[in-house]
Amino acid sequence: MPYCSVIGVDCATVAANVGLARARFHEGRWQLLETLVCSHDRPPVEIVTMWLRDEPETLLALDAPLGWPAELGPALAPHRAGDPLTAPIETLFNRATDRQVQARTGKRPLEVGADRIARTAWAALALLEAVRQASGHHIGLAWHADGAGGPAAIEVYPAATLIAHGLPTRGYKRPSSPARPAIALWLQARLEGTDVDLAALEAHALDAVLCVAAGIDFLAGEAIAPEVPAIARREGWMWVKG
Repeated sequence: MPYCSVIGVDCATVAANVGLARARFHEGRWQLLETLVCSHDRPPVEIVTMWLRDEPETLLALDAPLGWPAELGPALAPHRAGDPLTAPIETLFNRATDRQVQARTGKRPLEVGADRIARTAWAALALLEAVRQASGHHIGLAWHADGAGGPAAIEVYPAATLIAHGLPTRGYKRPSSPARPAIALWLQARLEGTDVDLAALEAHALDAVLCVAAGIDFLAGEAIAPEVPAIARREGWMWVKG
């Protein structure tokens, strides 16, 4: 397997809400090495760059849209206030990957073309670029699991990953949630070698660990690939287990 490390990033617009986790493949098993929530004094670019220095053959799994609907730009560029928009609303505000994930899991992703998640998408792309500059690595998007040669990135969606694995999602971000024990047991089975109390993890750190789990699905070839790669390369693609 070309990638021997996965870094999960629960993206946010401020450092104090960014969760990070990393796991390494060792002796045939994935081991969770550490989890944390960033801060002003420990910004995500600094930590991710340090981890890449330790292990360049790393897949970054980010919980944020990494692109916008293909029809959004062409529809808005010539638009004038008061005129109608002719593009269908579903393709204007939703990407192909959003519609596919909703159809398969019943979970509707936030609309990057309409919701405040666009600010998180902007922050995620800014983080990727900052890590490129700080690390000296060209970090492109990965489209298959065997294309290493340095770090690469994918987009993931923790809630959809939980659903795909048959796990509960209702209120799972709260440590007191009834969903937490089942999620913690599943993660412990997938990620060895950690003293982290997964059932008690803060929400951003837990989502970062779930990003790692989604990255492992991708590397195992279990995530659904886009039917139309050209559109996915324009809009981005959420890698969720089939």
